[in-house]
Amino acid sequence: MIDSQGQKRNLALAVSAIGVVFGDIGTSPLYALRESFSPAHGLAISSANIVGIVSLLIWTLSLVVCVKYLGFVLRADNKGEGGILALVSLMSRYVKKNTAGKVGIITLLGITGAALLYSDGMLTPAVSVLSAIEGLTVLNPSFSAFILPVALAVLLLLFPFQNRGTEKIGLIFGPVLALWFAVIGLLGLCSIIRQPGILAALNPLCAAGFLFRNGALSLGVMGSVFLAMTGAEVLYSDLGHFGSAPIRRSWFILVYPCLLLNYIGQGAHLLVHPDQTENLFYRLAPSWAIIPLVILATVATIIASQAVISGAFSIARQSVQLGLWPRVEIRHTSNEKIGQVYVPFVNAFIMIGTVALVILFRTSGRLASAYGITVSATMLITTILMIYLGYRSGKISPWILWPLGAFFLALDSFFFAANVTKLLSGGLVVVALAFTIFFVMKTWVDGNNLFRKKLQGFRLDIADFAAMIVKAPPVRVKGTAIFLSANPKSVPKALLHNMKHNKVLHEVTILLSVQTVDEPFVAPEDRLTVVEYPGGLHQVLLHFGFSETPDVPKELEQLELQGFDHDPMKTTYFLGREAIAVGPKREGMARWRRVLFIFLFKNAESPTDYFRLPADRVVEIGAKTEL
Repeated sequence: MIDSQGQKRNLALAVSAIGVVFGDIGTSPLYALRESFSPAHGLAISSANIVGIVSLLIWTLSLVVCVKYLGFVLRADNKGEGGILALVSLMSRYVKKNTAGKVGIITLLGITGAALLYSDGMLTPAVSVLSAIEGLTVLNPSFSAFILPVALAVLLLLFPFQNRGTEKIGLIFGPVLALWFAVIGLLGLCSIIRQPGILAALNPLCAAGFLFRNGALSLGVMGSVFLAMTGAEVLYSDLGHFGSAPIRRSWFILVYPCLLLNYIGQGAHLLVHPDQTENLFYRLAPSWAIIPLVILATVATIIASQAVISGAFSIARQSVQLGLWPRVEIRHTSNEKIGQVYVPFVNAFIMIGTVALVILFRTSGRLASAYGITVSATMLITTILMIYLGYRSGKISPWILWPLGAFFLALDSFFFAANVTKLLSGGLVVVALAFTIFFVMKTWVDGNNLFRKKLQGFRLDIADFAAMIVKAPPVRVKGTAIFLSANPKSVPKALLHNMKHNKVLHEVTILLSVQTVDEPFVAPEDRLTVVEYPGGLHQVLLHFGFSETPDVPKELEQLELQGFDHDPMKTTYFLGREAIAVGPKREGMARWRRVLFIFLFKNAESPTDYFRLPADRVVEIGAKTEL
């Protein structure tokens, strides 16, 4: 018997999941079917085409979300953590014994997926909020002059609330979004009752018939149909925030049925009024309900932004820990769910990008013309990685893996090809944005690799250093000195400089390396590894998962060493403060990329703040390296 406290907790997570995870996909009815009947596609709005497009939408939604993501992708969790970087980290376990090239390709795909999701995080709030507020023009076309300023005001009010935490926001927004799903389901049901002939769209042969009849013209339509799936990848990214059970439960009990009812209901309305594709969603409501529905839709689209924003926070935290992004401030917003974080830099970055896109495109229709390229590319990458993971892990029967993998690979490739047609209608802006983010991440990774190679020239093995101080003992002073080192195999440069200039060594000298493993969380018993060396040297390895934020002093409270005093006032942390300059030679990277890396390096969060070291107990020793 499940205790009442556990039931309340599960219910709270399910409500929060509705309010955070399903906002993006839940507000797609505002524009997805409308854009599928855009005049730009050159299709006649006939009964056969209406039924065919609605059938396409129903079955792609069912296959992509229900089967692919909820049935399979969510099972590829890395100890509860989801998202494309968690998937990349999970896969790294199966390629360690292979060539470095394979690891490099997988990492490259992970960086690409992360960059695409950051770009999507800007586009989703822009298109969702604009499409909701545009409903005012159904009442009075003159309201169009107010749409842009109102949308900008709503967006500028949204982002400052992100520091409250996803679960708190979800508990506030969850009931509101549950009401939204109930309302759109009811609107759709009423429309279906008036025109039940639309139920023919439940037959998948109608979708196949539409594709067969329209040939190449259906490619553009599929790019618009795909808009109904744009929140699917976020379900995986937000896995660490809530867990798979609340996500699946909320989807099948409430979200999925209501979405189907509304999409089918919109199709039923078009069968009777084929000329009313403009603001199609709002056509289902009676005139007296337009204003309340616009208000509810606006609130729902604000909530929709939570899905991609919280997903971006998760991606940012994982990127930092995996070394794909410079250190940034990460705040945990929940004492119970470690996956819930707030990243101020990413929040500001997405806010600026979203506002810029709204000002540039001005209408949801133009934004929708650019929407889908990044998401479809991310979904395609996820499918490729999932197939490879299934093959390497051997946990899926080949009789299931290869037919299913081939089907979804073909489906995702088709959707990607359909969305590529949007490049000339605004998609280039989004692709350029994603490419810029990708290049910054790639420059950071390559620059770090080059920097580490440079430091290897100054490497002194710990065992050799220990033998030196045994042979020629230095003056020992009281207290504990902790020297942080990125390379656990060599003596920190800060220690060498301290010995050179001060010619002393503390009684308790610890060489500390913080390492990130390819798992989201590390068990307490696996956190610390201690290696003893002669001469009173202790090497300590602190292991953290890629979904954890290191708190070095807190973890060192568990350290038991002879002579080590846990009193922070008797411990001094020594850090190497590296000054990097551009060298005269190319050194494996173009000069402008080296300049960019140095800029990122200088503006990364300091080790003192990132590792939560007591600032008044830190000594930084400078050094200079040329790239």
